[in-house]
Amino acid sequence: MKRIASLLAAVALCVLPAAAAAKGCPKTSLGDIEDEVMCPVCGTPLGLASEAPQAERERAYIQRLVDRCKSKDEVKQALVAEFGDRVLALPGDQGDDSLGDVLVYVVPALGIVLAAAGIAFAVVRWRRPKTRGDGTALAGADGARLDDDMERYDL
Repeated sequence: MKRIASLLAAVALCVLPAAAAAKGCPKTSLGDIEDEVMCPVCGTPLGLASEAPQAERERAYIQRLVDRCKSKDEVKQALVAEFGDRVLALPGDQGDDSLGDVLVYVVPALGIVLAAAGIAFAVVRWRRPKTRGDGTALAGADGARLDDDMERYDL
């Protein structure tokens, strides 16, 4: 009985420091980092570059860093030091606030606003009463027939 108790105490002494060390280790994983870095050879996100030799080497390097309890930022910094700035997939990961990082978000937003304005302009023009080439509305029987048809199909 004393042997079992001392054996359990020894196991507890071995496990507790490992648990404490794991508690201090940042929680990151290869999968967490894969979607934020690129294969420098393929130019695609690492999660998509499945079988390229360079992508496999990069994954192995990331896994070694994760096993050494490196945080996500530390892993990214190590990747930049090893492979260069092209390895980062997300704008702003380089740490400087450059104009290119701002434009990555502004240009698509501006495109959406311009597309919405174009659609609104087209709808207003389409709903306007039809006119002839000289700017006058259709008169007489043609105008009345057109108005009746438009009212019948008005949504």
